[in-house]
Amino acid sequence: MSDDTMAPSTSQPAAEPDGLTRDRRSVLRCAAIAALVGASAPILAACGGGDSTSGSAPTTGGTSSGPGAPSSGPTSAPTTGASSGAPTGKVLGAVSDVPVGGGKVFADAKVVVTQPTAGQFKGFSAICTHQGNPVGSVEGGQIICPFHQSHFSITDGAPVSGPAQSPLPAVNVAVQGTNVVQTA
Repeated sequence: MSDDTMAPSTSQPAAEPDGLTRDRRSVLRCAAIAALVGASAPILAACGGGDSTSGSAPTTGGTSSGPGAPSSGPTSAPTTGASSGAPTGKVLGAVSDVPVGGGKVFADAKVVVTQPTAGQFKGFSAICTHQGNPVGSVEGGQIICPFHQSHFSITDGAPVSGPAQSPLPAVNVAVQGTNVVQTA
């Protein structure tokens, strides 16, 4: 029997109609890659924006300004006022924690809330603009950074003394019921 009349050997890869040959190793390699790509799709989708096609929704009841935009966080000027009902932002603490003419540092949220006059609440970043250290306290009508003794106004976050030259950035806050909340 000649070599060209024998049936194809099982150790040789079979020829595909388009001229390509595939062995078992190649098929398994392609299947593994396809599985990895398929498995990563849900992970990548979870990293996407908050639009309706990704299957996620805003987490704080607000609307976002575009795909991937945060639904809460520091924005422009602080807000004041009282409202009732369920909080629509991140609860920072109780209104009673923020004394008139003073304030309170909410270290976990990196926000300092002040009450310059009764019923007027202001929010600022609790990160000092001098070297990025957290502010430590509110005393004598000033927000104090303990690292280099920068002092900031409780009214507008402007530097009063120390090495800091820039004001503390404003953070939107509001009173909702008995809580002070960080709003969008």
